[in-house]
Amino acid sequence: MSSTDVVYGRRPVAEAERGRRRVRRVWRAPDTDAAELTRLAGSPDHQGVVAEVDPYPYADADALLEQPDALILALDRIQDPQNLGAMARSAEAAGANGLVIPSRRSASVTPAAAKASAGAVEHLRIARTNLAEFLSRAKDAGAWVYGAEANAEAPYTQVDLTGKLVLVLGSEGTGLRRLVAERCDALISIPVRGRVASLNVSAAAAALLFEAVRQRGRV
Repeated sequence: MSSTDVVYGRRPVAEAERGRRRVRRVWRAPDTDAAELTRLAGSPDHQGVVAEVDPYPYADADALLEQPDALILALDRIQDPQNLGAMARSAEAAGANGLVIPSRRSASVTPAAAKASAGAVEHLRIARTNLAEFLSRAKDAGAWVYGAEANAEAPYTQVDLTGKLVLVLGSEGTGLRRLVAERCDALISIPVRGRVASLNVSAAAAALLFEAVRQRGRV
């Protein structure tokens, strides 16, 4: 495992500089040419700034459950780092206590995910663990666990999303795995009115998070 990582883009680098991990070095245009910045970032989307940073400091999953009204987003094998980053941004904006992802077969906090999050990953606590086991421990800790499923009968606006809560969303292609769905207290849906059958997973996460925020009286 590398002892350093990179972050690129103006906002992600700015958030890294005031976040939890040490920024070791920053390269900026025009002092560093665009081709070299692209090489350093591994992407042309660097916006003229790249930083070398410490590896991402993943949180302890169980520590996310300590607050009595904890709001946690859990993602079941999301593959696209852009989606992971977008959902981390929504979770941080909603004031969520953290985000949980599986240890295996899932997108992790890569430079691309950090860029898509606009730097939110530098402030949001993100944990990696066995997701099904975490959901069981969350229920033992007094949390309600709701999984998002397009065909579920219960609309998300008619479910109590206050108190200690874990919202679970499945992968882009197949949704929730059976074992994960079975660990949920209930499955909930986001009704759609158009011709497209369902929302993008990152849009669904934002809708669920901010409904929980609304119910908690934070807006």
